[in-house]
Formats: sequence, structure tokens, C-alpha cells
Amino acid sequence: MGCLVLVFLLLAVTFVGIGFAIHLLWIVALIFFLAWVAGYAFSRGERRAWRRRGWPGA
Repeated sequence: MGCLVLVFLLLAVTFVGIGFAIHLLWIVALIFFLAWVAGYAFSRGERRAWRRRGWPGA
């Protein structure tokens, strides 16, 4: 009986750890997504300024 309780507790701790890791990965993914969107927005402004200036040496 004690072995069954130990197995149950190990499974519970494992699932809690996996759930926390998945939650943490969602937060990291959201931060990377926001950084990607910000980089995309700022690079669009650079491309427009580049077109106004023309090619280098032209």
C-alpha cells in the first residue's frame, strides 16, 4: 500500500512540474512573439526610409 502512495505522489509531482514548465514556455513564447512583432513593425519603417534614399552609390 505504501508503494502505491509513493507512486501516486511521484506522478502528482511530475505532472505539476510538467504543467509549470508548459506554463513557463507559453510565457516565453509570448515574449518572443511580441519581440518579433515589434521587430517587424520597426523594420517596415526602415524599408520605407531606404526607398526614399535610394540605392547606395546611385
